[in-house]
Amino acid sequence: MKTKVQRINPEQFRNEELEEACRVLQQEGLVAFPTETVYGLGGNAMHPEAAAKIYAAKGRPSDNPLIIHIADRKALEDIAIEVSAKAECLAEAFWPGPLTMIFQKRQQVPSSTTGGLDTVAVRMPSHPVARELIRQSGVYIAAPSANLSGRPSPTLAEHVVEDLEGRIEFILDGGPVGIGLESTIIDMSDSEPMILRPGYITRPMLESVIGKVQMDPAVTNREMDPHLVAKAPGMKYRHYAPQGQLVIVEGNIEEVINRINQLVVDRQREGKCVAVIATEETKDRYQQGIICSIGSRKCEGSIAAGLYDILRKMDHLGAEYIYAESFEEDDLGQAIMNRMWKAAGYRLLKA
Repeated sequence: MKTKVQRINPEQFRNEELEEACRVLQQEGLVAFPTETVYGLGGNAMHPEAAAKIYAAKGRPSDNPLIIHIADRKALEDIAIEVSAKAECLAEAFWPGPLTMIFQKRQQVPSSTTGGLDTVAVRMPSHPVARELIRQSGVYIAAPSANLSGRPSPTLAEHVVEDLEGRIEFILDGGPVGIGLESTIIDMSDSEPMILRPGYITRPMLESVIGKVQMDPAVTNREMDPHLVAKAPGMKYRHYAPQGQLVIVEGNIEEVINRINQLVVDRQREGKCVAVIATEETKDRYQQGIICSIGSRKCEGSIAAGLYDILRKMDHLGAEYIYAESFEEDDLGQAIMNRMWKAAGYRLLKA
């Protein structure tokens, strides 16, 4: 299969620039496109064949649910059995934006799209290209991240090409995305709202709108549960992983720096290529190895935006061992650490 890449300016584009991508979606093909979080791999959410193609292109387990992307709230009438008053409040506050809500699904939503579950994950992206693609195609778009399963999510079209060239029909290149982490997922299908995946929309932000919100134990668990039934994407399997072995070092920052410096020396004595994921505040404190800054601790957004790009950079550098500092697990830091734990396969060291 030949993959076509089309450059598009998110700030200024004509609707006719999306015509070919729309045709691909309408004919059950796959289109990678930018959102405000990461690049998505889209297919017609209401056709089982399109969902099967998504799983095949990514090498994704079929029990890992897909998120349906919509362009207006009226679409929920076709997808969800019931939308609670609390869910309506969240939609009013955060849609369009990086929030996914889970509802009981209507019968016409294929089980292949929902990973065999009776619930469905839905979000309304704020990225102008994504929203116009949904509107113009007339298709509700099921879209996980546009990468090979287990690899770091794509924040540039180049990342999509790297993973999926020859596997999908079309890539819309809208340049770098903004947030760099997947959407927050909250389960609204039960009486108690529960966060299943942390993201840019934090727990305090959600609670400021609807009151008490629970956190699924799988979010903060520091080990993988192979028996978990994944109610949302990213809950069950190893994700975001570089090819080298990533280890997260936790503790007092001074002790973390000392421990990482020693680990680098030990691995280099074995003849290994070693890299360190540091921050702007600490990058000059490391003495050997390949030192990469992920961003500033003063701006968690910079760390979130740079995470997947730096994990892919580790592969390009040939890093066999990668040591990373940990981050505070409050607000956006919780989402960052959730991704890093999974990328590391839960390999954690106490400094």
